[in-house]
Amino acid sequence: MATAPAPVPSPFRDPEARPLDPAKFRDPHVTAKGERRASVSLRRLETLWLNTGTLCNLACASCYIESSPRNDALVYLSLAEAEVYLDEAAALGTREIGFTGGEPFMNPDAPAMIAAALARGFEVLVLTNAMRPMRRFEAQLKPLAGPKLTMRVSLDHHSAAVHEAERGAGTWPKALDGLKWLAANGFRVAVAGRRLPGESEVDARAGYARLFAVEGLDLAGGLVLFPPMDVHADVPEITEACWGILHLSPDAMMCASSRMVVKPRGADQPHVVACTLLPYDPQFALGETLAGAAGAVMLNHPHCARFCVLGGASCSG
Repeated sequence: MATAPAPVPSPFRDPEARPLDPAKFRDPHVTAKGERRASVSLRRLETLWLNTGTLCNLACASCYIESSPRNDALVYLSLAEAEVYLDEAAALGTREIGFTGGEPFMNPDAPAMIAAALARGFEVLVLTNAMRPMRRFEAQLKPLAGPKLTMRVSLDHHSAAVHEAERGAGTWPKALDGLKWLAANGFRVAVAGRRLPGESEVDARAGYARLFAVEGLDLAGGLVLFPPMDVHADVPEITEACWGILHLSPDAMMCASSRMVVKPRGADQPHVVACTLLPYDPQFALGETLAGAAGAVMLNHPHCARFCVLGGASCSG
């Protein structure tokens, strides 16, 4: 009887990191030490994310949303469903619409949703691996190229070996080919990368700069560099006092300016969640309308600390 292959360890997991303390992130209002947990209020809805579904053509070693060719925990958002939120966002003065997944182009309505967002005057950001799902829509995408649309391509590292250790054998040349197709066809292109544990931001940016120079890529959208995001590693809880200690403002956090629309499998209609990183946790579900999703968000999840507060990262453009 055949056995399933062992999971491939992610190169972004730090083997020396302490495991997450199970006593943390249990009470939405109080930390494990009994301190008042920090919260973030929505300052203004600058970016509305539409999650097109969790299906992906890849099964990466580490994916915060667990996307894969088999995970349909979030089902495809339809054009009609998306347009309801696009209209509400337009009325609220939202600047940007982001599309994420899964791989957004697994969803057959993805090009039409992008076109609908552009037609309403939004800036549009699409997160894609630029592989086969995207390439099947070349004819539909070409007319959409312009300064309002940014295609952000995921290259998990500036080296092929690390990228393929995370995303699978053969993914590096396909991603680069898709990236070059976008650049050659007039798209505003950005790259999303990650730092390895122990790799400095200076070294990581230098590595990507060398790669872009070798490949002849001049990316108008630039490079967005994310922290390693080891979901197994311990991380401090964020208290109200942390804003002063870290010299940070809660207004700078992602959930102060963005929300995401998701449609869980079996749901009659989509709903709004606080964060692109937390589509499954019910404590971050905020209702079915954007107007009803304006409440404060308690930072009661490790991602709040490792990605936003301490990692200094944001998914938005």
